[in-house]
Amino acid sequence: MNGQHELETGDLGGLVPDMRRPQRGGTSLDEAQLLDTQRAFDSVAADYDGPRGNNELIQRMRLAMWDTVQGEFPTASRLLDLGCGTGIDALEFARRGHQVVASDWSPQMVERTRARAVAEDLQSHVRAIHLGIQQLDRLDDAFDGIYSNFGPLNCAPDLGAVAAECARLLRPGGRLVFSVMGRICPWELGHYALRGRFRRAGVRAARGATAVGMNHHTIWTRYYLPREFYRAFAEHFSLAGYRALSLFMPPPYLVDYYRRHRRWCERLGGLDDRFGALPLLRGMGDHFLIVMRRR
Repeated sequence: MNGQHELETGDLGGLVPDMRRPQRGGTSLDEAQLLDTQRAFDSVAADYDGPRGNNELIQRMRLAMWDTVQGEFPTASRLLDLGCGTGIDALEFARRGHQVVASDWSPQMVERTRARAVAEDLQSHVRAIHLGIQQLDRLDDAFDGIYSNFGPLNCAPDLGAVAAECARLLRPGGRLVFSVMGRICPWELGHYALRGRFRRAGVRAARGATAVGMNHHTIWTRYYLPREFYRAFAEHFSLAGYRALSLFMPPPYLVDYYRRHRRWCERLGGLDDRFGALPLLRGMGDHFLIVMRRR
């Protein structure tokens, strides 16, 4: 359930706010929200990679994650992918010599990951399992590292429980590398405010779960500041560092703007690379990339 976020390709942060709330009925509010989110990603799994494969802004952010993971873990590490989506990251790390357990709450996404592993003859390096982030207590294994790309953790109802399970699953000295949707995205604020869409501009400021629409379904997501996110992990992990992703660059759902102004945006990308890890600036951006070490 990879949570990349753009309206045009079915992601979270750029989606239309959906103000409905699930009925409790025979399930809890969190359970109903999780089922909504699962159905949403199942509904787009078949063609989920189409526009993303050609989205330069997504690929730029993905490369930042790949480089960070590669720098944190030696070759032949055992890694857990939380919210693997269609397996793009899992297969990349398998090609680099890692063993990857790729998990996702969407069974259709898991099937896409399995098919991709078979197509590239990487079944011996990638094991895809249907497991939500909220179900990590069902996993009995040991890992050198855990990573999650493009915001699946924004859909987790209880980060404290996730932190405890990650600590249980990691070997001593293990690390977490997470790409998380941030609360302050200057590009998004400006883009929608200039168009008079003030309600949309303020979506990330909401506390708790926010409903956003995708393919006539609802995804329930939460937005975080880096330090706010880290607090849920502080008992079990020390903070190694974090940086902004797509701070000066436009967010992925503005890829058409990027293509019209490629040279200008590439200069902005250079500012991202140079200043994205500086205090204050590192707490903003479309996503932030955070690294934590098990205590």
